[in-house]
Amino acid sequence: MKALTKAEEQVMKTVWKLGGGLLMEIVGGMPDPQPHKNTVATILKTLVDKDFIAIENLGRIHRYLPLVSKSQYSGSSLSHLANGYFNDSFPEVVSFLVEEKKLTVSDLELLLQQLKKK
Repeated sequence: MKALTKAEEQVMKTVWKLGGGLLMEIVGGMPDPQPHKNTVATILKTLVDKDFIAIENLGRIHRYLPLVSKSQYSGSSLSHLANGYFNDSFPEVVSFLVEEKKLTVSDLELLLQQLKKK
């Protein structure tokens, strides 16, 4: 899966949140300061070209629909991160997060309990 720029990710987050939408709905759903509609339209075209978004034609207007789910993109991004910086090792990722105090031992215990329930 292709990586997205920060601007593309911001638009995708809004599309995911809305479940799709018209250009002005997407612009309106973005955090302040909202980008200009022409900027968002250009980013949406790029996302269509990257196969992240599909266009549904409604006469002269377009509805933009996500083709890639947030969980699919998150998983792919996390895999790229692990591959690029942690020798493709998720235990190394977790170890790093513990060392950087982003995860505590109690967080890990809670995760283990949740995994055991599944």
